[in-house]
Amino acid sequence: MGERDEAARARGAAAGGAGEAPNPQRDAALALYRGIEDDYLRALEATGVAFAPRDEERARARVLRAQVEAAGGRVRNGGASVASGFLSRACAACTGDCVSRSFALTNNCHRDCFFCFNPNQEDFAYWCEHPFPWRRLLDELAAEEPRPAAVALTGGEPLLMPDEAVAFFARARELFPDAHLRLYTAGDMLDRALLGRLRDAGMDEARFSVKHDDAPAALERVLGNLALAREVIGTVMVEMPVIPGTEGFMRDLLRRLDAMGVDGVNLLEFCYPLWNWPVYESMGLTLRNPPFRVFFDYSYAGALAVEGSEEACLELMAWARAEGLALGLHYCSLENKHRAQVRNVNEPHRDVDARYAFDYGDFFLKAGMVFGPDRAPVRAALRETGCRDFLEDEAAGSTTFHPRWLAAAAAVRRPDGGLARPCVSSSIAVAGEDGAVGLRELKLEPLEDAAPVQLDDATAPADAAAGITCWG
Repeated sequence: MGERDEAARARGAAAGGAGEAPNPQRDAALALYRGIEDDYLRALEATGVAFAPRDEERARARVLRAQVEAAGGRVRNGGASVASGFLSRACAACTGDCVSRSFALTNNCHRDCFFCFNPNQEDFAYWCEHPFPWRRLLDELAAEEPRPAAVALTGGEPLLMPDEAVAFFARARELFPDAHLRLYTAGDMLDRALLGRLRDAGMDEARFSVKHDDAPAALERVLGNLALAREVIGTVMVEMPVIPGTEGFMRDLLRRLDAMGVDGVNLLEFCYPLWNWPVYESMGLTLRNPPFRVFFDYSYAGALAVEGSEEACLELMAWARAEGLALGLHYCSLENKHRAQVRNVNEPHRDVDARYAFDYGDFFLKAGMVFGPDRAPVRAALRETGCRDFLEDEAAGSTTFHPRWLAAAAAVRRPDGGLARPCVSSSIAVAGEDGAVGLRELKLEPLEDAAPVQLDDATAPADAAAGITCWG
């Protein structure tokens, strides 16, 4: 991991200039988080997985994201989501400030996909042998939030239990008349009669998972059922991961789906869900490095992103727009899944501390920090501009302040003439044993390396286009 340390030193020298005063407190704080990340990677590598060379800049992905945006795409959630054209109401709700929930009937599935996330879920085997208590869970949601924006039925394969699937949508529609109700399915167990029953029970959207490695006859059966659903269901989508090396298949598929009038395709970042690594290895795949921008124990079972999938998704989006395809496209990264969790945790506590702000870009709670010799001059300068709230930590040698003052702090010169070098702190809200909410810091990074903190919800217009109404 020495290359990262050398790069950090080089950035520091460039930012501070020659003769910069030592700042051991800042160095120690940054080194703490570098050490946590390095330990995490070493532990994963010990299981036999392989990471790609470290790439924090993701320059190719940035270029492609900009190309899609220039063609009318909408960059959402700090770049973790990119939408072009139609966006499902459910996708808008997923990381929105309104409630979206998913339920299952069973973890059983007639498919055996090597990349399935379900085996990485807690109590996976138990819920293969026992049905989920979906009726009770729906009633509990109704008691907690009587007007959710979106409700999904997933699995496993829900259509292994077709009567239960119909009953699920009927009960969900009864409880939540305004919610957007969707089904996830492999698609090969549908027929016109079942589609009609699901529609009549209240299902708004059918979301198919198309498999790139299906035999031709199996693929045609799924696509035939997809075309049938297009005649019966209001919204029909495809959602599938993009595996590096399958771009030719994906281009042909997108052409066919566009000709069929499919509303949209969710292009998912391909992931390794902590099982079945030999298959990934046999395909020559490696894992994204670093695996996370902010390291945390995320609950989403996708686990780790595969290197190159993000670029493949964005290349397909750029190609489709250049090709003139009309269907909606949405790149949903692993990080976007994580951001749904982070927003759900942090947004209710956006005002937990006057020194912190809820970042509408990535949904972490952010603060500015300075260390050691930067503290006194920054504190004095910020007070002159109106900042009154500081958090002093003498043990760590740090001063924390609201991120709106970061630019002002970066312009402060110390008595020796060097510029102050503020950092950005990312935290998540945690409840103590007494129920009081505090903050757990997850990452500290130099301001010059951090994404700008988004202090207002500039994503609202894009999400509003999907027709989502959020209830207070």
